Amino acid sequence: MSEAARLIAALTARGWTLGVAESLSGGALTAEIVSVPGASATLLGGVVAYATPVKASLLGVDAAFLDEYGPVRAEVAAQMAIGVRTAVQVDGRPADMGISTTGIAGPDSPDGQPVGTVHIAVATSDGVRTEEFRFAGDRAAIRAESVGAAIAMALATLGE
Repeated sequence: MSEAARLIAALTARGWTLGVAESLSGGALTAEIVSVPGASATLLGGVVAYATPVKASLLGVDAAFLDEYGPVRAEVAAQMAIGVRTAVQVDGRPADMGISTTGIAGPDSPDGQPVGTVHIAVATSDGVRTEEFRFAGDRAAIRAESVGAAIAMALATLGE
């Protein structure tokens, strides 16, 4: 069973729903989750907030923080994960879990942080967990590593 399938099974067993907010992964995380048969039982939706202003307008990330520090920060990942829970709400009920990715896949870094710097967050009603990663490789490898790490973090949050 793939890690994405394990995540879907764990969420389904709890009766939980999921929202995904992506920047550098550009929809790859949502696509990986959707590749699992039965994903519709848990996945409410995903938001690709690739442009920095969209993180604020669609996900509620603090625009002043983005202006001052940029999008590749743990605080931004946390706010994205929290914000997507509301962004994909159904009938006024937010998603039980939000997962987010933000980082620099390269080949260049617009703000001086090393290429491969990635922040991932998982938010539930119990709080938010963030983690910083430094992935090596080309753009595709960094994006793929980000997807795997996000799913692993979500599983760990669920105690799986």
